[in-house]
Amino acid sequence: MAIVNWEPFQDLMATRQAFNSLFNRTFAQFFGGGAALGAGTWIPAVDIYETDDKLILKAELPGVDPNEVAVSVDGNTLHLKGQRKLDAEVQDENYIVMERDHGSFSRSFALPSSIDRDKVHAEYKNGVLTLTLPKREEAKPKTIKVLASKN
Repeated sequence: MAIVNWEPFQDLMATRQAFNSLFNRTFAQFFGGGAALGAGTWIPAVDIYETDDKLILKAELPGVDPNEVAVSVDGNTLHLKGQRKLDAEVQDENYIVMERDHGSFSRSFALPSSIDRDKVHAEYKNGVLTLTLPKREEAKPKTIKVLASKN
């Protein structure tokens, strides 16, 4: 009798990846993707958080050349576009397994009117694009000191 290594989470991970792909393609049709995602299109994962003086957007773009990424602000909309290319040294027909998404991507995000569009800063490090979107001075919270009157 042969001994077989059982990996209980292997099927679970494959199922998770299949569902993620299904949801990405389905929701892109209805929420900003326009046409259905086809081959050569993908949606990078994004986190957005806020501090008192800025918004921070972090997009996972591993394997993407920073020169292939375009960031623009049009009105109150932030546009993020780019492309991840296949390895040039590997021919398409030579792949046995291809799980990493590739091709073009496009994301758009509504920005609050408090963002100073002229001071947006982008940095790409270790496969993560970080956009710093500072708030305008008048939009930042102000602390008002309360003075006690002498009676």
